[in-house]
Formats: sequence, C-alpha cells, structure tokens
Amino acid sequence: GEPCKDSRTVEIKVPSFDGNNKGIELSTGEIHEFVFHALDDSGAPHCLGGDYFEIDLSGEKWKSRPPVKDVGNGTHAFSLQVHPDFSGNYNLTIILLFRHYEGLKFSPERFAFDKILRVIPIRFLKSESQLPAINQCRSFDYSKDVWSGRWTRHSKNDSCPISDDGRYRCQEPGFSCPAQWCNGPLGLLESNGWVYSTHCSFKFFSPDEAWGCLTNRWIFWWGDSNHCDTIRNILNFVLDVHDIPAVPRRFDMNITNPRNPTQTVRFTSIFNGHPNDTGNYQGLNSLVNPEYQELLKGYFSGNVVPDTIIMNSGLHDGVYWPNIRNFIRGADFAASFWASVVEGVRRRGLAPPEIVYRTTVATGGYARRLAFNPQKMEAFNGVVLDKMRKYGALGKVIDDFDMTYPWHYDNRCNDGVHYGRAPLKMKWRDGEIGHQYFVDLMLCHVLINAMCVK
Repeated sequence: GEPCKDSRTVEIKVPSFDGNNKGIELSTGEIHEFVFHALDDSGAPHCLGGDYFEIDLSGEKWKSRPPVKDVGNGTHAFSLQVHPDFSGNYNLTIILLFRHYEGLKFSPERFAFDKILRVIPIRFLKSESQLPAINQCRSFDYSKDVWSGRWTRHSKNDSCPISDDGRYRCQEPGFSCPAQWCNGPLGLLESNGWVYSTHCSFKFFSPDEAWGCLTNRWIFWWGDSNHCDTIRNILNFVLDVHDIPAVPRRFDMNITNPRNPTQTVRFTSIFNGHPNDTGNYQGLNSLVNPEYQELLKGYFSGNVVPDTIIMNSGLHDGVYWPNIRNFIRGADFAASFWASVVEGVRRRGLAPPEIVYRTTVATGGYARRLAFNPQKMEAFNGVVLDKMRKYGALGKVIDDFDMTYPWHYDNRCNDGVHYGRAPLKMKWRDGEIGHQYFVDLMLCHVLINAMCVK
C-alpha cells in the first residue's frame, strides 16, 4: 500500500489559519470556505478519508456546527457563516474524535482519539451584506433530511439561580422572541435567552395554543427512552399538565386539559430499544419479534387510528448492530414494516397517519466515545431516512442530531444519552447542582410546530 494511506491521523494543517499571528478577521453574512488536511505522526499528509472531526463555532450569542465535508483523501472542507446580527469574537474548535471510520465499529471506545487539535479565535466584523429573512417553518420545510442550524442568544441573566424545583426561570415567561429567530414567548424555553433556528424558525406555543391544535388527536410515539422525556416535557411545560411526573417505556393515556375538561389528546408511546419494555440494546431488531410486531399493528387496526407517528431509531441500535451493513438490512426491514402498517390503514379507507422522523441525538460528554457515538449515529440517521424514503413512508423530518450537536461536548445539557431529564436540584453528572433541560424543550416546540403549523 501507499504510506500515506497506511498512516494514522494525529494532527491537521489548516492553511488559511495556521501561522497567522495578526488575528483572524472575517466578515459576517458571507460564506467563508476553508480546508484542513490530515497529518500523520511524522507531519506527512494522511491521504485516506473516514476520520471523524467534531467542529464547533461558538461566541457569546452563537453556537453552531459548521458544515464539514470529508473529501476522501485526508482533506476536509468546511464553511463558516455568521449572521450580521451576531458580530463579535468567536472560537472555532476542531476535535479529532475517531479515525478511519473507527466510530462505526461494534466496540469503538478503545479506538477513540478524542483530542482537541485547534482552538482558533476569529473575530467576525459586521458587514453591509443583507441575508434573506428567516421565515417561520411551514409544513414543506420539514422535507430536508439534514439541517444546518444554529443556536442564538437574545437575552442573558447573570443572576439566575436554580430554583428548588430544579428549573432556571431566567426571563419572564412572556419574554418575546426577536423577529425571524423565533415567534412567541421565548421565556417559555427557560434557556436564559438561547433558541434554535435552521433554514426556518419556530413558534413557541402557549398551553392554550397547543391544546387548540392537539385536541381530539392521537399521537403515536415509537423510539428510545428520549421519547419518554420529551413526552413528559410536553405535558409539563407545554400542555401545563403536572400530574404525570414520569412517562414509562410503554404509555397509553388520554390526557385532559386541566383548565378545560372538554379538551383531550391521546398519547401512545411504545419503546423500541427492545421488544420487552424492560430490556435494552435491540433497537430496530426488536421488529423481528412477532409478538412485538402484533403489538404495534394493533394500534392501527381499529376504526380510529393515530393521526401522527413520531419515531426515531434510537441509541440502542448503536449497541446492537455489529456493523453498518447489518444495520442497513435492519433499517430496510423496519421501513418496509412501517410502510405496510400505513398502507394497511389506507386500504381500509381511513386517513393514514403521517410519520414524523426525529433523528437520534448526538450523545454527549463521555458518551461521545461509546457504541452510540456521534459518528455512528449520524451515519445511522442517514440510513434510516434513506430507507423510509425508499418505501414512501416518510412524512416529515426533524433533525434533533443537529439541534443537540452544539451542546454535546459536555454533560451540562445531557446525561450522556438523554437531553430531557426532568429538572432536579441535585448533583448532576458533571458535578454541578442541577442541569440544563432547554435543548429538549426546544424539541418539544419543534414537534408541535411540525404537527400544528400548516
């Protein structure tokens, strides 16, 4: 073989930035394109693809994952763009997490490199360039498989202590979102001013608005335990229902609006990490179990069926499947199963449910090195979406991988594998008291946008 293909990446060269002692300045608004090259331990170029780099662009009021492309020969291309509203000082951080597709291995932890290779200060100067306004998301905006969004900050309360119930009420609930970045009371997110937007932006729903949309509907959830947290957070934070402190792995309940008993919504959630709700680490392979198949089909066999299916493949797939080739077969089987379920409803003359696919989260902190690491989950997300489209089963896509990615470097907003754990004034995994839960609350509102905004 060629030496440059047999070598291992340990360092990079960033031609546009390395050796610049004057400070790097870029203009806002414009798209700035750059490359970096992989180097081996002798400083020579490594010329194979498959290295997995985590790239982060962060400032006081901005966090995003810049788009990056593996060219396949040891070169990666990436682009930076900051909106003119957010000029200021930033850090561009580049981390080499795995080399040569090793994050896709069955047991990848021993292969993790996980080294920060660059922290590059960049000053973005306000320019005259005008970008098109970001419009509120409509139904057609959920057709994109991959999002490339950003978190922006519109308020900051430095004296915002954690409350006894574990919550951070840093702004008034009615604190309004600036135009184009979101719509409605941003204070409901309890994020101390942070909000996510992508190619479009999202509305925040008051309890009355959410109930007005969801009343008399039946929402069916199929996914990992992150769904359990999201359902509880929708109930507690969005629908103002507080008598359900935890949602089990199998859950089926008619929920009543505590302020208006005529309004109800049915939530059904079936865990997909294992055909047995106390088991783990089967993922999509759960569907080979005939009893589990019949359990799922049963919810779609009556005269009334769910309006919407919210699904994800989940983190358990990262543990179960020995390689991506096997996962492709499992995803194909799962997509064909759900396509047949929807087609069965249609053949009986009923309105078929719409499938909303929520991509799997980017695992955080220590979990970035494990079997469900971001390199593997990003690949698995793409496989499932491809198979769902192949069978015509995909309705809408919500890219939670992109939403969680800027917060996945540590465990402040996650416990490694969950972003929506209930607020609690207790010592968290990172040693601090309490944790941030707003990333999952953002997902709650995005899901309701997808179901309620035409």
